[in-house]
Amino acid sequence: MENKWVLPLALSLFITVLSLAAAAKPVLPPVFIFGDSTADVGTNNFLPASKARADFPPNGIDFPRTSKPTGRFSNGLNSADFLARHLGYKRSPSPFLSLKTTSLQKKKFNGINFASGGSGLLDITGHTMLTLMKFGTGNIPFGASFKNQKKVISLTEQIQQFSSVKNNLTALMGAVATEKFLKESLIFISTGSNDLFGYYHSKSSIPKEKFLSSLEVAYENHLKTLYNLGARKFGIISIAPIGCCPSQRIFNATGGCLEELNDNAIAFHSRLDALLCKLSSEYKGMKYSLGNSYEMTINVIQNPLPFNFTQVAAACCGTGKLNAENFCKPHANLCSNRDQYLFWDRFHPTQAASKLAAVALYSGGPQFVSPINFSQLAKA
Repeated sequence: MENKWVLPLALSLFITVLSLAAAAKPVLPPVFIFGDSTADVGTNNFLPASKARADFPPNGIDFPRTSKPTGRFSNGLNSADFLARHLGYKRSPSPFLSLKTTSLQKKKFNGINFASGGSGLLDITGHTMLTLMKFGTGNIPFGASFKNQKKVISLTEQIQQFSSVKNNLTALMGAVATEKFLKESLIFISTGSNDLFGYYHSKSSIPKEKFLSSLEVAYENHLKTLYNLGARKFGIISIAPIGCCPSQRIFNATGGCLEELNDNAIAFHSRLDALLCKLSSEYKGMKYSLGNSYEMTINVIQNPLPFNFTQVAAACCGTGKLNAENFCKPHANLCSNRDQYLFWDRFHPTQAASKLAAVALYSGGPQFVSPINFSQLAKA
């Protein structure tokens, strides 16, 4: 799979690398983004068989200037965009798959977004989640899928794509310059929610602690691979209170959150915190920030008015109970006060919520991001 990516990337990066070679240190840190639909900026647009797509209206209705869908699961920008803005960019870098058909006409290479909606820490997660999306929840075997369809780019494949980028940079810049370039780069990862959704709704017989351990091992392996490829600065976004998504509230007769899902998110955050602390002590030069999405989001849900939110349970776009019984499609119900909704669709935050999350990640205190925030990580 990697070989077919080499030539298109070489052509795409050729112009941009010329300016990098002359710079001892980038003025703005390059950004490489990995993960799921919370960070996807159009990757799945290039996967015709994928059910996890958002390249149709009313997605993008508030996107700057164009008001058109881009593949983001949002009414506008997402957290990846706002984090990039805090760093000085206009928005997130382009999706990797767009480089196969489009040459970058930029003076400087600012990174790539690899995130793919529906993916997770485990390679089987994308298949499980998209099976659930097609048929709904129920007693579906974990990992169940349909044959001969490319639905998502798994995190393993995303890292393979990053490896191909490194190979092209090395060919064009040389090994020493590439090593320095990657050391200064920021690696943002937002993933894990789909793994927990898949586990919960498949009614798996795997014990909870064993499953969470498997996610921890997978995360550790992914981080080690990225480190061995040259990455040193990791901005990790943990799992939000996903039991409070509108899509999950509809399974609670009271309309409240599914606390078992939330408990799993809390438990995994603790494991991830310990893992990152361990790895940073074992691997020379590794630095990290861990964003506590659970605390950030539950804080808004429990006390929404100070943040200008008036609706934190229902989706802005959708159908049925809490606007969460189906996905945001062209003829779905659409709220008019989108900046006052926490959720855009049955799973994803609004642009307003994503902007708030990015502020907390970039400049927040230890309650929301530790041991340093993303701004401090960028300067480290």
